[in-house]
Amino acid sequence: MALKKAMIIVHKGSKTENVQVMFNPGEYTIDTSNNYDWKTVPGLSMPIAQFVSGGTTTLTMDFFFDTYEKGTDVRQLTTKISGLLDVEKEIHAPPLCRFVWGSLDFKGVVVGVNQHFTMFLDTGVPVRAKLKVTFKSTLSKKDQLKQIPRHSADRTKLKMLNQGDQLWTIAANEYEDPTLWREIAKANGIDNPMKVATGRRISVPRLD
Repeated sequence: MALKKAMIIVHKGSKTENVQVMFNPGEYTIDTSNNYDWKTVPGLSMPIAQFVSGGTTTLTMDFFFDTYEKGTDVRQLTTKISGLLDVEKEIHAPPLCRFVWGSLDFKGVVVGVNQHFTMFLDTGVPVRAKLKVTFKSTLSKKDQLKQIPRHSADRTKLKMLNQGDQLWTIAANEYEDPTLWREIAKANGIDNPMKVATGRRISVPRLD
């Protein structure tokens, strides 16, 4: 059976790019947690745990890169991964990513990249590196609402645009997903989100 390479699928606004690793990771770690509010009650020996919310799932692994035989700068490869921390102009946030390898399909964002360069040419150019990469899972408010049974639906909201407000910042605050700004634009008949006047009242539709 042919070796299947791990891949990072990057969603950059309306475009999708694939970043293939040089070597598959030897191992990876998945951490999952919940958030609790621990309330102290007088007279009890232990605090009472009150569930607040689920926590994010974290995926951590090491990637190795080696360009010694080619004699090229290994950073030409490593920047494709460290660059996933950069803010995308279209969504004003780093891109969403999927790490796909075998049965693992992890959707989230890259929150940390530690680059360790271990070999250099005589000129000082790095040719070998180890990257510790940390992903955190993300799920939009729209997707979370689909998963959680609720007794009442979210209601449409009216908001006034203040100085500096943009549709994607409102989408990030209301939906926890800046890419859903198009839902707001569609509900308000906005063709150009860059030309929305300050002080305008807009409708923030509920998510179906």
